[in-house]
Amino acid sequence: MAGLLIKDLPRELHEKLKARAAANGRSMSSEVLTILKTALDDRSGPLSLAELDRLRVRGKRPLTRNVLERARKRDR
Repeated sequence: MAGLLIKDLPRELHEKLKARAAANGRSMSSEVLTILKTALDDRSGPLSLAELDRLRVRGKRPLTRNVLERARKRDR
């Protein structure tokens, strides 16, 4: 499993994290993982074309509705 080191964490943020972890009965590491998972999984719907386009490999043609429809028809 990968690790993560956070440098220069402000004291007040550390105290808030420590209090939140205690309130939830978790270690600070578990609390941070929960917060990160929630933040990264929180999508209120499908990605927009602009968001999908940013995720594509550079140098490819722009992602359009036509490209998506052709891909859907080919079960891609």
